Amino acid sequence: MNLRKMILTSLFLALGLVLHQAMPPILFGMKPDIMICMMFIAILLNKDDYKMTLLIGVIGGLFAAMTSTFPGGQLPNMIDKLVTANCIFLLYRVLDRKAADQVKIVIAAVIGTLISGTVFLGSAALLVGLPGPFMALMLAVVLPATAMNAVGCSVLYNATVISLKRVRVS
Repeated sequence: MNLRKMILTSLFLALGLVLHQAMPPILFGMKPDIMICMMFIAILLNKDDYKMTLLIGVIGGLFAAMTSTFPGGQLPNMIDKLVTANCIFLLYRVLDRKAADQVKIVIAAVIGTLISGTVFLGSAALLVGLPGPFMALMLAVVLPATAMNAVGCSVLYNATVISLKRVRVS
């Protein structure tokens, strides 16, 4: 594993932790998950390293569990980050030669946020129960988070690429 990429990945996850903690709840104590945006960028930067993807999923899940405001949302956060990290890794593999990285990050943000929200709400419904109807939570929390992550991931990825070019990290 490349030490520079490990440090960069840890910085992304730490930034995701801070953003996830600072995000205010929208409905029933649920808040959009900005952590996954940072996970998507970190996975894209480590796109050929599956072990790093698993590590990103585990640490992202731990960080999201620590800052969850959803009652009993710790285990659902762990489950959804692991599932989402694996799905995004596979998505990047499928899109590897077919799309530019800018397109990949937007597609990953949309599909990944929908997967993450669905897995989180589904596992929370099975394990601890939901504070409202599944579809209402999907419409009120997951869809706005999807739009926010599509824009946020695109902006943050562009800033990352510019920064990496200036410091010459591959």
